[in-house]
Formats: sequence, structure tokens, C-alpha cells
Amino acid sequence: MASFDIGKLDDVIHGRVRLGVMAYLAEAEVADFTELKTLLDVTQGNLSVHLRKLEEAGYVSIDKSFLDRKPLTRVRMTDAGRQAFAAYLEAIAKLVGDGR
Repeated sequence: MASFDIGKLDDVIHGRVRLGVMAYLAEAEVADFTELKTLLDVTQGNLSVHLRKLEEAGYVSIDKSFLDRKPLTRVRMTDAGRQAFAAYLEAIAKLVGDGR
């Protein structure tokens, strides 16, 4: 089983919440903080920590602004994030025997 290489999994993406963020953004292009918090069923603090980790890795960009005097945080996947997510999916496919 030479293709089995757990080391190919990106630890930044592999966590449940971060994987959820990346999977959602791969389709949605952009999401606001509240949308992600509700979708992933996490606390505000928990989501903030995970988004910071993705941002530090360069996988997402975070834009903060105000809408009707209320804070609005929007998250987008970067090109580097798209590449990392594609590589992650490829590594998972190999790990579970998809044969890619």
C-alpha cells in the first residue's frame, strides 16, 4: 500500500471546522461570519480561532466592514487556499483508495 501517506493531509485544513469553512467557500465564493457560524454550529470564539488559522496560512482573506452600523465580516478563499484545498481532496482520495 505505497500510496498510503497520512503526511500528505494538510493539518491546517484537516480540522472539522476549518474543513467545513473551506468546503463551503469552495462553492459559495464568499460567506459572512454569521452564515458560517450558523452553518457549522460553532461559537463565535471558536469560529474566530479557526478563521485566524486559515488566514495565517494564506487560505482565506477576511474583510471587515460595517453595514448599517453593524460589523460585517466576510470570508473568501484565496487562490492559495483553492490550491491547498484541491491538494487536500486529492490526498484524501488517495487515502481512502479512490486511486487518483
